[in-house]
Amino acid sequence: MVKKSPAAMAILNSLCFVFLSHVLVLLSSFCSGTKSGHSSKHVAFFIFGDSFLDSGNNNYINSTTLDQANFWPYGETYFKFPTGRFSDGRLVSDFIAEYANLPLIPPFLQPTFHHYYDGVNFASAGAGALVETFQGSVIDLRTQLKYYEKVETWLRNKLGNNNVEVKAMLSGGVYLFSIGTNDYTSLFLTNSTILNSYSKSEYIGMVIGNITNVIKEIHARGGRKFGFINLPEVGCLPGLRIIKPDNNGSCLEEASSLTKLHNKALSKLLIKLENQLEGFKYSLYDLNSNLRKRMKHPRRYGFKEGKEACCGTGQFRGVFSCGGKRIVKEFDLCENPNEYVFWDSFHLTEKVYKQFADQMWSGVEDSHTLGPYKLKDLFLVP
Repeated sequence: MVKKSPAAMAILNSLCFVFLSHVLVLLSSFCSGTKSGHSSKHVAFFIFGDSFLDSGNNNYINSTTLDQANFWPYGETYFKFPTGRFSDGRLVSDFIAEYANLPLIPPFLQPTFHHYYDGVNFASAGAGALVETFQGSVIDLRTQLKYYEKVETWLRNKLGNNNVEVKAMLSGGVYLFSIGTNDYTSLFLTNSTILNSYSKSEYIGMVIGNITNVIKEIHARGGRKFGFINLPEVGCLPGLRIIKPDNNGSCLEEASSLTKLHNKALSKLLIKLENQLEGFKYSLYDLNSNLRKRMKHPRRYGFKEGKEACCGTGQFRGVFSCGGKRIVKEFDLCENPNEYVFWDSFHLTEKVYKQFADQMWSGVEDSHTLGPYKLKDLFLVP
C-alpha cells in the first residue's frame, strides 16, 4: 500500500525539529540504565564517517537537501520527528551507544551541545575520506579530525590540563568509522572524470591513504580502540541500480567493483596497523556480506522486500526524492518500513541497523565480524 506525502505534516515537523531534537538529547541522558549483555563501564564514544552514522551534523552546515534529512518522513518511526538521521529511526551508532550504557551521542555541531565526556558524533552525510568528495556540501574526514582536536582541547581545559586523566579518557575511548562509500558513489552520481586520471588501484589507494592518516593521528593523540564498518557493494543500492536504464535493474558492477577492492585494502591496512601501532585494537564489521544476504533473502531476516526502498520514486524507488525536498518532489512512502531493508535510495531502515548493531556488539554466529575484537570487547578492555 502506498501513500503520498502530506504537506501539512512536513511543515509541522520541520518547525518542531530543532526544539524537539534538543529535548531528545536531554532526555536520553537519563535513559541509559545498564542492561543484560550491555557494558556497565563508562567509555567515551567518538564517531566519524558519513550518513550511515551522521546523527544530524549536516543540519547545521550550509549544505543541500541531498545531504540533509531534517524533514519528514525521516525519523518517523522511532523519534516521531526528523533528527537529521538518514533512516526512519535510529542508526547503528545509536544502538551501540545504548549497549555501552551511554546516552545518544549528539552531533558535534549541535548548538546546545557542549558536554563531551560521553563522546561526540562528527559524522557527516555525503562525506568521504577525500576532501574533493561532494566538496562544499559536507564535512570531510580531515575536517572531522579537526573537530576532534577541538574536543581534545576542550577536555584538557575542563580537566585542568590533567594529562593523566585526559590520556586515560582518550585511550579508553572507542572510535567508530564508516567512511568511503561516498568516495565511490560520487564518481557515478556526478560528472566526475577522475578515473580518467587515476587507475582504480591508485584512486582506492588515495582513499585508504587518507583514512590511514586520520587513524594514525588519533592514535598519536592517545586513541587505541577502533571500530570499522566496511562498505556495501554500492552498485546494488537502489539509487545506483537505476543509473543505466539498459541494465535491467541489475547491480551497477562498475561501482561495486571499487568497493570490493576497497574492502580488501581496508582489511590489509588494519592488520598492518595492528603490527605497527602500539596498543592498536580494532573490530571490523562486514556490513557488505550482511547487507547482501538481506537483499537476496529478505524473509530469512524478517523482511518482505530486499531491493526496493521504502521511500522514493521510480524503479526500486531508486530516485532520491524521499521527503519531496530534493530535485524530484514526487515520492511514495511504504506503509511499514520494518518490512524493508532499504529506507530510501541509499540508506537502510532502523530494523536493519538494529540487526547490524547487535552483530557488531556481540559478534554472534554468522555476523562476519572480521578482526580480533567485537565492539563490546573494545568497550570492556583497558
